[in-house]
Amino acid sequence: MWHRPSGTAIWRASPDGREGKNVVFKRRTPRTYLQLLAEAFWPRGGWTRAFHYVKHRIRRLPDNPKRIARGVGVGVFVSFTPLFGLHFIVAFLGAKFLRANILAALLGTFFGNPLTFPVIALVSMKLGYLILGTTFDESQHATLFGKFVGAGEDLRNNFFAIFTDATMHWVNLSNFFTEVFLPYLVGGLVPGIITGVVSYYLSEPIIAAYQKHRRKRLKDRFEKLKARLHSRSAPGQEQNKG
Repeated sequence: MWHRPSGTAIWRASPDGREGKNVVFKRRTPRTYLQLLAEAFWPRGGWTRAFHYVKHRIRRLPDNPKRIARGVGVGVFVSFTPLFGLHFIVAFLGAKFLRANILAALLGTFFGNPLTFPVIALVSMKLGYLILGTTFDESQHATLFGKFVGAGEDLRNNFFAIFTDATMHWVNLSNFFTEVFLPYLVGGLVPGIITGVVSYYLSEPIIAAYQKHRRKRLKDRFEKLKARLHSRSAPGQEQNKG
């Protein structure tokens, strides 16, 4: 027996039978928050499939190869910043400023993902400590994860303090800014710029070659179709002459 996959669309006729409409069905079993969180770290098709999807979309963008490559570079650079949750917005603004392809910039931010973020964070923070001339002693301070938790607690408590008589606390937020955010931001500039520039120079010729090949393929397909139509109409023209 054939089963319709969940989430697919079918054509349903209207009661008078003259027209129809596309009906999209929701999932029979909605995904739980735990499943959504798991897929954020590991997509259903795997990160290899996600990479090829992003690569395919970038190559097929209808724009100048230089603008597309510039957008990719912007997106890759933004992924080295600690502005989590704002990467799309920053990439959009950066693409507008540099006159790059906006969609390519948004897709380029996927360079930062759960597989690469640990490496990006480690390199950026260590380089940031070196540039700022500071050190981070794990034996005297909370762990990195603990600093995120502490900053989140301060944000939550301070938010409720706006509407209550509770006292605001900024110690954890201050420690997070000086020991995590600032080194991450400063240290991420150098590898971000280098990786963004490399991404630009690597992607531009690839995109240009793909677009050239695609135009040639479409032209060949059009010529074959034109020849086929001409061959079909030729016998009719000979009969008319006869």
